[in-house]
Parts: sequence; C-alpha cells; structure tokens
Amino acid sequence: MKTFSVPTREQVSPANQAIFDNLQKAIGMVPNLYAAMAHSEHGLGNYIAFQSGKSSLRAKEREIINLVVSQVNGCIYCLSAHTVLGKMNGLTDEQLIEIRKGSALFDTRLDALVKLVKSITENKGRVDSALVDNFYAAGYNEGNLVDAIIIIGDKTIMNYLHNLTGIPVDFPLAPSL
Repeated sequence: MKTFSVPTREQVSPANQAIFDNLQKAIGMVPNLYAAMAHSEHGLGNYIAFQSGKSSLRAKEREIINLVVSQVNGCIYCLSAHTVLGKMNGLTDEQLIEIRKGSALFDTRLDALVKLVKSITENKGRVDSALVDNFYAAGYNEGNLVDAIIIIGDKTIMNYLHNLTGIPVDFPLAPSL
C-alpha cells in the first residue's frame, strides 16, 4: 500500500497553512493526523469546523465518547491523543482504562454514557432499548443523544483516517489493554 505522508506547513495550501499556524498557537503543535487531513484542500478546515461545534455535553463527556469510540475502532492514534485530553479533563489513569474497557463504575451517569456509546459504535446505531432508557434515566436528554452521535461520527472519521493511513502517533502511546 502507498505510504500516506504527513505534510509540512510548506507543502500545504495557504488556507491550510493558516490553520496550521492557528493550531500551533492554540495547542503548541500540529498533530500529525490533522496535518494529514491537509492533503485535502478543504478537509482540514471542514473537519475543524465540524469538531469545534457547540455541544450539550461537557468536555469530560466528549473525551469519554472519544475514548470509547477509538477503543472500539482500534485507533491507537486517537486513544493516545484522548488519553492525554482525558487526563486534562480530570480523568485518572484507572478511570481511563475502565472507560476503554466499556464501563465507568465510578460514576453512574458516565457509566450509562459509556455503555450506550460502546453499543452504538459496535452495532452501527442499533442498540438495545434498555441502554437508551438507562441513558435517559441517568439524566441525559434527547439533545444529549444527538450530540453524542455527532461526537461518535467525528471520532469515527479520525479513527478511520488513522487506521487507513497509519500516520505516526505524536502523543505518548496509550497503554495496551
């Protein structure tokens, strides 16, 4: 299979160069997987706009969804990146592992989220109604469900891109389960 390269700033369009500059300012780096999206004239900008949309879910909940989806999809790049981000959002190493294994027994509300997201991802949206009922009983609402599905879609895009391209991971590697 052809090797998929990580372009440098000089190798991308002026519009993508501006995005690289913004990423460098905001987070101190241009993650390799984002850089890979810059092979497309519009892919990186479209993705960042999609990913940056408002959500009814808190940052910690979004990171939990990212971890669960990345675990199901077997994406070491996203698992590594979201392990770092999960810690930044207050999750411990033990909680991160528990989430990746499919539960969050340390918090019943988050446990309902983890179990539903795992099932949605594994079953392509066809889940046992008890998982949805449990999600609502935990205090989530219809808007939260829509936002969770949007985040699942967002993370699936990046998981598939990495799994297909094998772009080098530029975050500390997430531990194996």
